[in-house]
Amino acid sequence: MYKHLFGPVPSRRLGMSLGVDLVPHKVCTLNCIYCECGASTNLTTERKEYVSYYEIIKELNDFFSENEKPDYITFSGAGEPTLNINIGKVIDYIKNNYPEVPIAVLTNGSLFNDKKVRQELLKADLILPSLDASTEKAFKKIDRPSKKLNIEEYIQGLINFRNEFNGTIWLEIMILPGINDDLENLEGLKDAILKINPDKIQLNTLDRPGVIDKIRAANRLELQIIIDLWNIENIDIIASSARKKDKHGFRKDTENAILETISRRPCTLEDLESMLGIHVHEINKYLDILDQEGRIETYRQERGIFYRLKQ
Repeated sequence: MYKHLFGPVPSRRLGMSLGVDLVPHKVCTLNCIYCECGASTNLTTERKEYVSYYEIIKELNDFFSENEKPDYITFSGAGEPTLNINIGKVIDYIKNNYPEVPIAVLTNGSLFNDKKVRQELLKADLILPSLDASTEKAFKKIDRPSKKLNIEEYIQGLINFRNEFNGTIWLEIMILPGINDDLENLEGLKDAILKINPDKIQLNTLDRPGVIDKIRAANRLELQIIIDLWNIENIDIIASSARKKDKHGFRKDTENAILETISRRPCTLEDLESMLGIHVHEINKYLDILDQEGRIETYRQERGIFYRLKQ
C-alpha cells in the first residue's frame, strides 16, 4: 500500500489516472464549501516540503516496476499540490524517467501569482485550474480563502500562467445556485475567461454533499443558461462519473470493503480512509459509483457527512 500514490482510479476526464498526493489531508489555500474531501484543516499559503521528495520518487519507481503505465499521472489529492515546494522536481523526474506518460495537475490555481510556482509547472502536459468567482464577495463565500489571497491577484496569476505555458489548460468553474451565479459574478467570470483563454472551460456543479448545509447542485438547464449568457466556445458541462462497467480499473474487493464497512455502522469519508487504508480520492470514486447505483445514501451530523447502505 502506497502512502503518497493512489489508484490508478477511473477519472471522468483523464481515463485511468495514477494520483500523486503532495500534501497531507487537508492542507489547502482554500476551504471551499463544496469540497468532497471535507473542510480544510490547515488553511495556508505557506509552501514547504509537506511530503518527502524521496518518498514520492521511491513509490513512483516501485509502481512502474510492477504495473502497466496509466493514462495520466495526476497531481491531485486532498489538498493543494502546488503548496509542496518540490512539485517541479517531481515533474522533472517523471519527464526524465517516464516521458511517455503525460502529466496533469489538478490545482485551484490560487498560487499562480507566484512566478516560481508557474515556472515549476511548465513541463506538465495538462493543467486543470479552478476559478469559481470574479468578485471578492463571491470568492469569500464559495472558496473561503486564506486571508493572504484576493480574487484580483488570483485571476491575474491564471492570466500570467496562460501567457507562459505551452501545454493545455482546462479551466473548471463550479456553479452553486444562490452562491456564485449572480449576474455580476457571472459577467466578471466571462471577462476573466476571455483573458485567461483556456483551451477548454468545464462547467461543474455539486456532485456529492459539500462541506456545509443548504447548498445544492445546479441543474443542466441552469448551467445551460450560463453557457448561453457567456456565449463562449469550448464550454463543456461535466457529466457524472462513468459507471464501473466502462472502467477496467474497477476493483470488486474495494467496493465490497466499503459496503461491508458501512453496513456495520455509518462512516464518514475520513473514517473509511482510516479503516480501509485507501486514499480518500480512491474511496470517492467508488462512493460516486455506489451512489449512482442507488446503493448508499448520506446524512449529516456534527462530525460531518456519513455514508450508509440505502434504507
